[in-house]
Amino acid sequence: MPATSWSHPPVVPPTVVTRLRASGCVFAEDEAQVLVSSARTPAELEAMLEQRISGLPLEHVVGWAEFCGRRTAVDPGVFVPRRRTECLVRRAVALARPRPVVVDLCCGSGALGAALASALEGCELHAADIDPAAVRCARRNLAPLGGHVHEGDLFVPLPVRLRGRVGLLLANVPYVPTSDLGLLPPEARLHEARVALDGGPDGLDVVRRVAAEAPAWLEPGGHLLFEASERQLPRAVEAVAGNGLIARVTVSDELHATVVVATRPVSGRTDP
Repeated sequence: MPATSWSHPPVVPPTVVTRLRASGCVFAEDEAQVLVSSARTPAELEAMLEQRISGLPLEHVVGWAEFCGRRTAVDPGVFVPRRRTECLVRRAVALARPRPVVVDLCCGSGALGAALASALEGCELHAADIDPAAVRCARRNLAPLGGHVHEGDLFVPLPVRLRGRVGLLLANVPYVPTSDLGLLPPEARLHEARVALDGGPDGLDVVRRVAAEAPAWLEPGGHLLFEASERQLPRAVEAVAGNGLIARVTVSDELHATVVVATRPVSGRTDP
């Protein structure tokens, strides 16, 4: 997890770090600082510490995650935004036109949408997720930013008036192959919704569905952005190219991230 910065770091009892490290926490010092800074009383700190030692994700224990320099509320069971996904957000910001229409599909907590709304003045933000718990969480995070959160499967709940107008389509879709789910860390495997993780036999089932519908929602020159693993890249690029989008790949060695950017051509016809 990324380290969190404080102007005056909390005083962390050494026993907290020791207990976290003994439970297998790789970033025990950083996690201890987050727990100590979040707890209001020693009793609350002890309760949080026990939850973390038992395997509950740190973000679910404290109720928030740091993403793109923002603190985003994360409710129990909701997908925790990964730091590597900041690469996708940075790329989206770099590609944005003035006052874009932004859609955050499979939005989870709404962390990506919140980061875009904060970075892009005057954007119109919509987010959607099929998981009711994620929708409730995203509404808490995005309502103060003027975002609209819709519940349903991919594009289905989005307002029809957005068709052909979306400048940035962020699709943080599940892309873990079903057979690999058992290899995930317990924090994800046991405490995040399976619908947010399972991408089907090769991990690209949802990517293909998004790629098939994206051209009708993107404006000419608009961009679809999603993550994939390196081994999935050839099939992911094939999926978007087969639907008339121009694919480029961005790799961040710093964040260990691979992002596919698929652009609707400015000229040419896209069937509604």
